[in-house]
Amino acid sequence: MSSKFELVFITYPAMGHIVAMVEFAHHLINHDPRFSITILIITMPERMLVNTYIQSRAATSASTNIRFVHLPTLETPTPDHGSQTPLCLVSSFIEKHKPHVKQALTNLMATELDRRFVGLFIDMFCTSMVDVANELDIPCYLYFPSPTTFLGFMLHLPILDTQLTTELAELDTELVIPSFVNSIPPSVLPSIALKKDGYYCFLYHARRYLETKGIIINTFSELEPYALNSLSTSQVPPIYPIGPILDPVGPARWHPDQAHHERIMKWLDDQPPSTVVFLCFGSIGSLSGSQVREIAFGLEQAGVRFLWALREPPKNPLALPDNFTNLEEVLPNGFLERTIEIGLVCGFVSQVSILSHKAIGGFISHCGWNSILESLWHGVPIATWPIHAEQQMNAFELVKELELAIEIRLDYREGSDLVMANEIERGIKSLMDCNNEVRTKVKEISMKSRMSMMENGSSYASMRALIQELVC
Repeated sequence: MSSKFELVFITYPAMGHIVAMVEFAHHLINHDPRFSITILIITMPERMLVNTYIQSRAATSASTNIRFVHLPTLETPTPDHGSQTPLCLVSSFIEKHKPHVKQALTNLMATELDRRFVGLFIDMFCTSMVDVANELDIPCYLYFPSPTTFLGFMLHLPILDTQLTTELAELDTELVIPSFVNSIPPSVLPSIALKKDGYYCFLYHARRYLETKGIIINTFSELEPYALNSLSTSQVPPIYPIGPILDPVGPARWHPDQAHHERIMKWLDDQPPSTVVFLCFGSIGSLSGSQVREIAFGLEQAGVRFLWALREPPKNPLALPDNFTNLEEVLPNGFLERTIEIGLVCGFVSQVSILSHKAIGGFISHCGWNSILESLWHGVPIATWPIHAEQQMNAFELVKELELAIEIRLDYREGSDLVMANEIERGIKSLMDCNNEVRTKVKEISMKSRMSMMENGSSYASMRALIQELVC
């Protein structure tokens, strides 16, 4: 029997998904060099940032038994005046790649005769590929880059679906979801789930999770013990919490504008320790012009040092935000001049490089799960400002379940009422208060996150159990 093992990964073409899966691939090989991993790439030309990242990682991964294979490029779906959510469009787009995925796997199996194919790892929104795994008799595993609480919500959807007499958007009572200690107000449910097509898209993926051989989650047991315990039932495939899996360098290694990155890091070097509040809303996050102005007023009123990654909304719903060409057009008149001594406004940044810097004392975040894990790893407390996807539920978990964040908003989303300057000022001052209990708890969980990845740590042991399952 071969002592070399091949794994194939396929992921949703979004930055938060693909970075998490690529880092997981590197982590697996670091644990066991008998593995080789092929990552199948679905290309969306509109997502230039994702494509730049892939090109860079492909160039640096060639010597590490990880290779990137681009599937044939298909025509990207055209949004029909907002009638379909982007997730549904992209899920359908991914499903159209099934013949190409099957062909790519068949080619690999024909050429890599000295290797045993032991797993196809699919992203949470690539579940149509379960069919391909079944056809080729390859074990299929789910890689889930969101928190355990959200996995619990997804797995509860088929049960919830039989109980609902109304759409989620019309609910006026809180939901009991087994992975949460507290009942969930409808206001923090994902925007996608509140739309009919989005709800059924979620439901489709959730049902297919149960067809996999195991579910790998980017979390650690010390962070989400209650949620993990809630999923230990015979109906759910084995769960492997193997996180936090982070990209330790981030865009610093591949962002095309290195001068921009160096200017930001030089500015941070000149600031006193733990004095800067960092505002960043993720790779897909952007805010309206009126909301941007309220943030600017709130920052001025708070009077703290700040670093603000500010980007404009995309022109196409399937594209990503871009940097503003002229910041003065969106910011209040004279703002940049008045705050020149204490603040820096910039575009896309290497978030993890900034969170690891000694000058950062707090993080106003969209609450994407990768960002939460990075912030906790580096011991930086968060103030919650969710925008998309499951971020409202993540914010709820951080504030209400784990008491690891300051609340600015839990239920902010596109179309929400503005967060006014005085709310922002209060949130910043609370976040940056050195005596805040949240700050102490974040430092404690930071230590636990690092210990979980060490030999004999909880995530280390979970990774070893997964590897044993794959190679047995």
